[in-house]
Amino acid sequence: MKNLILLASLALPVAAEVPVQVAAESAALNATPNATPNATGLLLEIRDPGNHAWMLQSTDRLGSWTNHTTYRVFNGRLEIPVNRNGSARFYRLNSDVAGPVSSSAASALMLPASPYNFANPVLPLHLTTLPILGQINTPAANPITNAGAALGRALFYDNRLSANQTVSCSSCHQAEHGFSDPRQFSIGFDGRETDRNSMELTNARYYQRENFFWDERAATLEDQVLLPIQNELEMGMSLDLLITRLAAEPFYTQLFTTAFGSPTIDSTRISRALAQFVRSIISSNSKYDQGVPVNFANFTASENRGRQIYQGPAGGCAACHGTDNFV
Repeated sequence: MKNLILLASLALPVAAEVPVQVAAESAALNATPNATPNATGLLLEIRDPGNHAWMLQSTDRLGSWTNHTTYRVFNGRLEIPVNRNGSARFYRLNSDVAGPVSSSAASALMLPASPYNFANPVLPLHLTTLPILGQINTPAANPITNAGAALGRALFYDNRLSANQTVSCSSCHQAEHGFSDPRQFSIGFDGRETDRNSMELTNARYYQRENFFWDERAATLEDQVLLPIQNELEMGMSLDLLITRLAAEPFYTQLFTTAFGSPTIDSTRISRALAQFVRSIISSNSKYDQGVPVNFANFTASENRGRQIYQGPAGGCAACHGTDNFV
């Protein structure tokens, strides 16, 4: 890659960019006043789909530059607070002089000291009844483990799963929308609309029919999670290239070893990890879940009328979505 420099000034309200040349990737820098209480200076936001390392440099008059910290972009975006340093008025990020940066799972992903309890979450009583437990589609060959689901979560939010490193699984399966997409047609990696709306992933572990996608073309969740990656509209990626990308990231070696006992990265392990994370996505604290033990006293009158229509013959919804997980 050719030298890449992005420039920002404390003396200017916005960042100025030096023209850059890169082989096949582009990076951009945005500078805004740091809105953190008691903070001064700028907040630099770098968008870099190549996930490069960058040296922060400063100068007082665009002459010689003083080196500061080297940063590594993970997953295409990084915010760097920059405060006035002595007489320095100009700051830049320089990829050409940046040295190696630690890429452990702890530093890159800010994982908690104790892993999330993906494998055995505490569920409300109504989700532990036999009808619901009988819906679980987890295969014996791929049980949910804390390490496996943690790896799957990292993959789910990683833009490197798309050809141009701009979208991830989470781009179309947004947590704030129940891991679905509010758009009628989801947007793929190159900005084009895909053929369908992205289905909600919440409670996918309880989908007893197992055939996933609107047209049910995937026989299992393990099959399903790999197909959007390879779809020409959705993520446009090949599995061979994805494996190469992940193998080049040191923290993935660590995560795959923890999850599966060795650093081998292949499509089967990618599939299993993603499926484990998706199965860990459970709705257990919604207004409905909170209402079950109190006979829905927390619902409004209108909400209770809707619930009765849903569950009764007038609506007929419960004929297909008959348990408390609505799958």
